[in-house]
Amino acid sequence: MAEQVLAAVRTAPGTTELREFPMPDIPDDGALLKVEVAGICGTDVKMYAKPPFGDPVIMGHENVGVIAAAGRTFTARRGLAEGDRVFVEHYVGCFRCEWCHQGEYRHCEATDWRTNPDARRYGYTSASNPYHLWGGFSQYLYLPWNAVIHRVPDGVSAELAGLVTPLSNGIEWALVTAGVGYASTVLIQGPGQQGLSQVVACKQAGASLVIVTGTTQDTARLDLAKELGADHVIDVRKEDALARVLEITGGRGVDVVLDCTAGAGTAPVLLGVDALKRREGTMVVQGELAAFPDFPLKKITEKSISVRSARGHSYRSCELALEQLASGRFPLERLSTHSFGLADTDRAIRTVGGEYGEGVVHVSLLPWAEATA
Repeated sequence: MAEQVLAAVRTAPGTTELREFPMPDIPDDGALLKVEVAGICGTDVKMYAKPPFGDPVIMGHENVGVIAAAGRTFTARRGLAEGDRVFVEHYVGCFRCEWCHQGEYRHCEATDWRTNPDARRYGYTSASNPYHLWGGFSQYLYLPWNAVIHRVPDGVSAELAGLVTPLSNGIEWALVTAGVGYASTVLIQGPGQQGLSQVVACKQAGASLVIVTGTTQDTARLDLAKELGADHVIDVRKEDALARVLEITGGRGVDVVLDCTAGAGTAPVLLGVDALKRREGTMVVQGELAAFPDFPLKKITEKSISVRSARGHSYRSCELALEQLASGRFPLERLSTHSFGLADTDRAIRTVGGEYGEGVVHVSLLPWAEATA
């Protein structure tokens, strides 16, 4: 391997520089990943525009690659060998706290950058920290003893495996958080990579009715939603979304509302409250808004609505996502629409943000390739 590692580093708001880092010495219980694909999502767009802190950061938290080098203890504990393709979750828990012992390492303080300035989480950690390579927008990624790793099944390509994060989120939010199952009726708001992943999760779980909303700008995505199994799609700019949902459901409303919108303000929550059935519906929200004027608490209470938060994914959801990709049941390769080389990281992030390109769903960064978008 080379002595230097090339990486795209966020150095300021909306600014990326290509920098070289020394190839780290790997401890006996650590490993090094040769990054094949780093997926880009809406969170990356927000963190790029408004970084939470000023340190240089190698972004990229949806990472797939092959084990390039590994210590003896690492391979013995993990059952992995050099050359194995793996998906790496972005959480790096302590595995000593109560949350980690419950398998909920996503809540561990050691990986929560919002409350712990010394937290470790791929794509969010300062490149000034030891080993430097804490993000997937790089040729290599450092894997400590506590990295959460999943073996990619044979037959699943690196780029297809790059969809694990949005697909696992879809499984977690729809099936685990919202309890979607056999004969459930569901409204999914927003046909981006998360919303489309939830279409797949809901249909796989046996939902009898899946409705997806979007805007005129989302026409191609809404068409893809139908290919993936959505029963109805609604353009909220051309139709009265609530009236249409009630028409489709015979006035009953839906069991579950999943909010996968971005930058839509309070409208999706208000629509969700009204679109839910009369009693005991569930709504999963992402909570982008710091404030919500005139929050409809009275109506939520009267309808006995459960409001749940969308918060990452679990180990089991990642395993189910990999199984789903390997099954070939759904044309999930259609979600992967754009790819870029490392030198075009800035453009890749801005493409996800809507500044470039058309028909964008999921964007992949390929650290060893030239741009192919």
